Amino acid sequence: MQKDSKIYLIGGLILAVLIVGGVVYLAKKGPSGPGKLDAFATCLKDEGAVFYGTFWCPHCRATKALFGSSAKKLPYVECSTPDGNNQLQVCKDKKIEGYPTWIFKDGSRLNGELTLETLSAKTSCSIYPVAGASALVATSTATSTATTTIK
Repeated sequence: MQKDSKIYLIGGLILAVLIVGGVVYLAKKGPSGPGKLDAFATCLKDEGAVFYGTFWCPHCRATKALFGSSAKKLPYVECSTPDGNNQLQVCKDKKIEGYPTWIFKDGSRLNGELTLETLSAKTSCSIYPVAGASALVATSTATSTATTTIK
């Protein structure tokens, strides 16, 4: 192989690695900018609602998925120890017996996967502060009220 061919081959490989690395980085980073429900999730926190769950609970994951990229703004409290075998003291103190559990400012609590509309009604937070977000209604109203019980 000639010297010029080796240079082009190495340059091409370096370029390919940089492109693939950039694509992987952007895919892991996720979408930039605010989520569609950021204002709603922030309002839930401001209104004193708290979402208790665990990383291993499928219903908690479904609740977070309902909020999409706005899930990071939720007033979430992790109840599981890192090994998934015990409940953290903060959740024992609140007498959390199943996941997800929402506790509201008035002391009331609701268990299971809740719709956005239910959370809105309990907190008076507006789900859709911007026009054009009505497509989320069908997604949120189809959510079940399943819960995971502590074993």
